[in-house]
Amino acid sequence: MIEFRKTNDALGTVNRGNAAESGLCTLCLADCAGKCETWLSSLRGRKMLYPREFGLSTSGSANTIHIGVSYNSLRIRGRVYGSKGVPKGITNSEDDCIFPNVNVETEFGNKIKTKARIPIMTGALGSTFIAAKYWESFAIGAALVGFPIVVGENVVGVDKKAEFKNGKVVKAPELDRRIQTFLRYFDGYGAIIVQLNVEDTRNGAAEYVIDKYGDKVIIELKWGQGAKDIGGEIQVTDLEYAKLLKKRGYIVDPDPDRPEVEEAFKSGAIKSIARHSRLGYTSLSNWKQVRDAFMKEVERLRKLGFKRITLKTGAYGMESLAMAIKFASDAELDLLTIDGAGGGTGMSPWNMMEAWGVPSIYLHSKAYEYATILEKKYKKSKKNKKVVDMAFAGGFAKEDHIFKALALGAPYTKLVCMGRAVMIPGFLGSNIEGVLRPENKEKVCGNWDKLPASVSQFGSKPEEIFACYYDVEKKVGKDEMKNIPFGAIAIYTLCDKLKAGLQQFMAGARKFSLSAISREDLFSANRETEEVTGIPFITEAEDDIAKEILNS
Repeated sequence: MIEFRKTNDALGTVNRGNAAESGLCTLCLADCAGKCETWLSSLRGRKMLYPREFGLSTSGSANTIHIGVSYNSLRIRGRVYGSKGVPKGITNSEDDCIFPNVNVETEFGNKIKTKARIPIMTGALGSTFIAAKYWESFAIGAALVGFPIVVGENVVGVDKKAEFKNGKVVKAPELDRRIQTFLRYFDGYGAIIVQLNVEDTRNGAAEYVIDKYGDKVIIELKWGQGAKDIGGEIQVTDLEYAKLLKKRGYIVDPDPDRPEVEEAFKSGAIKSIARHSRLGYTSLSNWKQVRDAFMKEVERLRKLGFKRITLKTGAYGMESLAMAIKFASDAELDLLTIDGAGGGTGMSPWNMMEAWGVPSIYLHSKAYEYATILEKKYKKSKKNKKVVDMAFAGGFAKEDHIFKALALGAPYTKLVCMGRAVMIPGFLGSNIEGVLRPENKEKVCGNWDKLPASVSQFGSKPEEIFACYYDVEKKVGKDEMKNIPFGAIAIYTLCDKLKAGLQQFMAGARKFSLSAISREDLFSANRETEEVTGIPFITEAEDDIAKEILNS
């Protein structure tokens, strides 16, 4: 087992718990007082790209040993000359080809293009209570930055205030809140995406969304995610609520209607009950039947009026990966998110996260291979089709992760999906707001009674604490700032760091727009990674050109 570094003296960061490959703690707490790199970057922004104590220190690489196959065993290739993908309006001169001029905007879609200012999107923020509690920070932050945010599965079904008629939803206050919060600050960049699983399909969530919001919302079919191979779960601590969820058709475990479970709950032996979703396609026995059912569902959604449809799939094997890429491409979907094992979750069985599925780099490497096969097939058959645009997910948190994922899947990958990494600033900002604006503490779900030293060292006012406070103020106006949650400001600040860091990596690779990024921008740091990814080993990449130079 590879152990990842918990401290970084150069940046002044430390993980509270065990460090994952992403650099995040394996268990991320909403009340955390710091200070992993993502946490601290939510306050200091792009300053976290550089070692601390400038003028008093020098710093050097920790010389991380690249063991095993992971995204950490890919390295980014720099170049000493040239410039590709130079944006319109600038030249390829040394005065123009500077990292702040690197264009990191992206777009995805088949017939309709959806734009994003930075090539990230959120993971599915669904029926987990932590997603609901911090939604304003998440959604407003995403809208202000301009990246897509996903309303995950089961939001309608777990809403106590939702109303149903003949089994179909007619009132969904929580889903409305989620969509409307994002749309309030939406300026043409990013998107609000609503997922469908088995229960959502049964209760008419898609019909509700299209009737009320039309093409303002993208609909997403849900096959799975990287953290688990069963449906979504939550834990409820109210026995009557558990019974309500059972009546609405969910799997509730243990069964709240059993007398012995009621007694155990009343005595305190059982303090919470799990609600599970159903598996899809259980009545089908081969991929051709899945294809037919999938195409039928896509056609149904198009007839309802959805102009943009996406698919989210998980860390299943190669058959399922090929199905997702082929079916999504044939159906002319707008995006396919491929989530590898090693990602995060609101609630999944722990050992399932540890033991099931295909790790991200393996899955994403095969996704590229399969996409190229399909592209050749389309060209040979002269079909007027394209390989579906993709987003890679599963354990990403930093700017180098973004670059590597985009490069590994280029030219098909348009976005990198991040889960906990863009939730952390929402938690942190809310905790700070709860202290500095105590009247908002309950509303924003602040967990602190006072600022910890890890925050107060930067100041006692939001203008001092958040490096991008004034950037947000310029965007929304001074009067509107009173309505912007600190969690959204923290998300904006983190994304400013991710953007600047990505621009720097791209400039070093001499790529000045995202469309110019390619697999040639990566090295494999060991032979295993080379074998899995097809990315050349460090000393063999460019070796032929090097020898040509020497023999010239």
